[in-house]
Amino acid sequence: MRKILVVDDEADVRLLFEQRFRREIREGIFSFTFAFSGEEALSYLEQEPHYSEVVLILSDINMPGMSGLELLRLIKKDHPIPPPLVMMITAYADAESYNKAMELGANDFLSKPLDFATLKQKLLVLNTI
Repeated sequence: MRKILVVDDEADVRLLFEQRFRREIREGIFSFTFAFSGEEALSYLEQEPHYSEVVLILSDINMPGMSGLELLRLIKKDHPIPPPLVMMITAYADAESYNKAMELGANDFLSKPLDFATLKQKLLVLNTI
């Protein structure tokens, strides 16, 4: 089972992921954990064994407090081995955000509204690695 940490300040994101990945969750393919801020995500990752369990982080870029880009920077700086894969999500798919995310070590960059069929394919490919 692959544990995925979803970081987004919008509370309805949890319900959305649980609906869209209902079958994969039920079959034990994926397990989702949710953090509603960058600070909450870091706190979660700092607890063992959570860090070693999380294989992928899906993080919104624009959040109050710590941005997703700052979270990405801290994850890549403080947890370099093994680094979890990090996919950034934003409603503002501008070149500056994309370039900064890639510069900081993001593995992918997704735009809102999320195309869940595409996301599911990407996650299933990761599950075979």
